[in-house]
Amino acid sequence: MQQYNFPTTIYFGDDALESLARAIKGKGHQKMLLVTDRTLTSLGLAKQVADVLLTSGAEIVLFDHVHPNPLEEDVEKGSDAFTSTGCDSIVALGGGSPMDVAKVINVATTHAAPLSRYDDAIGGGDRIVNPMAPLYAIPTTSGTGSEVGRAGVIILRETKRKTIIFAPALMPRIAVLVPRLTAGLPPHITAATGIDAFTHSLEAYLAPGFHPLADGVALAGMRICIRHLETCCKDGQNLDARGRMQLASSMGATAFQKGLGMIHSLAHPLSAHHDTHHGLANALLLPDSIEFIENSDLDQDQKERIADVLDLFEKSGLARQTLAETCRHWFAQLGITFGLSHHGIPEDNLVFLSAEAFEDPCHRSNIIPVTEPDLLSVYQKAYP
Repeated sequence: MQQYNFPTTIYFGDDALESLARAIKGKGHQKMLLVTDRTLTSLGLAKQVADVLLTSGAEIVLFDHVHPNPLEEDVEKGSDAFTSTGCDSIVALGGGSPMDVAKVINVATTHAAPLSRYDDAIGGGDRIVNPMAPLYAIPTTSGTGSEVGRAGVIILRETKRKTIIFAPALMPRIAVLVPRLTAGLPPHITAATGIDAFTHSLEAYLAPGFHPLADGVALAGMRICIRHLETCCKDGQNLDARGRMQLASSMGATAFQKGLGMIHSLAHPLSAHHDTHHGLANALLLPDSIEFIENSDLDQDQKERIADVLDLFEKSGLARQTLAETCRHWFAQLGITFGLSHHGIPEDNLVFLSAEAFEDPCHRSNIIPVTEPDLLSVYQKAYP
């Protein structure tokens, strides 16, 4: 087991879960809410983790009512479970959805309703001021990086939009990366989540603004994805590759404190309104988004940043003439079927989706400014 802090304390390796149990014992927690999803419960993974956590001496309360694209009602039910059972801390187990729900449960149990008050788009993070329960995160996918993030993304009942609840206090105290916990992911989920990790680092690196630490982490995260994601898809039991993708996932989420971009703004409405897996949505929209960017009037620094990313692919023998063509080729090798039309997205909904995407705040840190018609043009290009 190795430990490092940047800024979250991260336990990485086969014995990381046992190290978390020892840390919890030292903190004296009495009752912990284990937030997960029903898939992990049915697979027995939630019980395996709970059994290790029980060695800390704390009681474990299971809450697994979390949707793949988490809803406000998931948070409400989880808050009731936390309060009614007298929990004093939270452990999130799973992909981004349980981790996002766990973070927002922490807000809901300590701050006045409604959750819409804490929307990052309206400066809601300034209202998150009350002390919250200690939160620990155990990812079972390698994509969102939510285990080191300061935000939870929830679909609010009133707007039906993915809404970012953001505050530094939402960051988990300890993130636990255990490669064997991701070994059971099927290839298509491995690919989609891995592309999400890549997209985080890509958009962070391309985002304008000065953040050399984030830039360095983003380049290293992309390099890991390019070298190891295909191995994870072909050989899910390769724990070295699985571990490296866990690191890339955390690195992407660390890097995107610099910002994201139009790809995420385009992806979010697909998940909110059509329940599209977030990583898959990124995969479907990234090549055409990058093509739009590459065909725009870029300055020298912007061109050099795109060239930097293409150089990473050159070293792996995957590069094509443009970054967009390279990503499309790579994603196809990973098993992605392109075309929004093949994933349940009605063509007559694209105008509505582009309006929703323009309301999403992620594109505000895009490498170049975009308009609502620009976003619609990318949806249309990605549709066939």
